[in-house]
Amino acid sequence: MLQFSTDQWIIVLLVFLLGLFIGGFIFSGGGRKWKTRYNNEVDRRAELERIHAEREKEWRERDSLRAAALKDRNVDGVIDERDI
Repeated sequence: MLQFSTDQWIIVLLVFLLGLFIGGFIFSGGGRKWKTRYNNEVDRRAELERIHAEREKEWRERDSLRAAALKDRNVDGVIDERDI
């Protein structure tokens, strides 16, 4: 079915070796690179989640103060239930 001559087998072998060489060159040292990037991303995400938690705490406090200010429409410090 496939009748290759010796020259064709040599070309196939050279293409295979060239693929191995190029693949080894492209992916050399990749083990440490992806792990470093992954760890940096994990650290960055933890920092962003910490910042968001702090800001969310401030937002909740502002919302509660805003709600309290809306309940006290006379601004006399006494919550007026009739004003609601």
